[in-house]
Amino acid sequence: MTKALFIVDVQNDFTEGGALAVSGGDEVARRITAYLRARAGDYAVIVASRDWHDADHDNGGHFHPEPDFVDSWPVHCVSGTAGAEYDPELDTAAVTHHVKKGQGIPAYSLFEGTTDDDERVSELLERHGILDVDVVGLATDHCVRASALDALAHGRRVRILSDLVAGVAAASTAAALAELQHAGAEVAESTP
Repeated sequence: MTKALFIVDVQNDFTEGGALAVSGGDEVARRITAYLRARAGDYAVIVASRDWHDADHDNGGHFHPEPDFVDSWPVHCVSGTAGAEYDPELDTAAVTHHVKKGQGIPAYSLFEGTTDDDERVSELLERHGILDVDVVGLATDHCVRASALDALAHGRRVRILSDLVAGVAAASTAAALAELQHAGAEVAESTP
């Protein structure tokens, strides 16, 4: 098998009730769990990422009291808090590698993080001979977009599973999916 699944930032602060909640986030978590129960065996590697920001400073300007929601944001996903944990609807039993990103700096792509063993995602993909990457999670128009674009830049074939993602806003989500398709990603549903 030369295929990986990226589960991007399905965390409490990005689902209903969180600091930067994405509408439909809990449902995406449930759908990803069902997908994993049916299809985890299709993947050599299953990577789940989390924002994991520092509590004691602004993380390179990422946190701001008057956020612009483009480059600066309200406080979210602070390491060790409930907001940074995976959404309880996401069963991570099948996850083979956990990635933390944004430790002290702004980070959107899971390629900017490291695994619990301090391995970069690019190194992980090389080590396992991964050629194809399916991407799911939150939010389509931010971290899903950035992670998928980086996977393409690293020479992988990328597929966004459109029923297993949710975005912040309809227009920016549509723009992100169009950009990803233009860059070479496939957008498809998880069911054949």
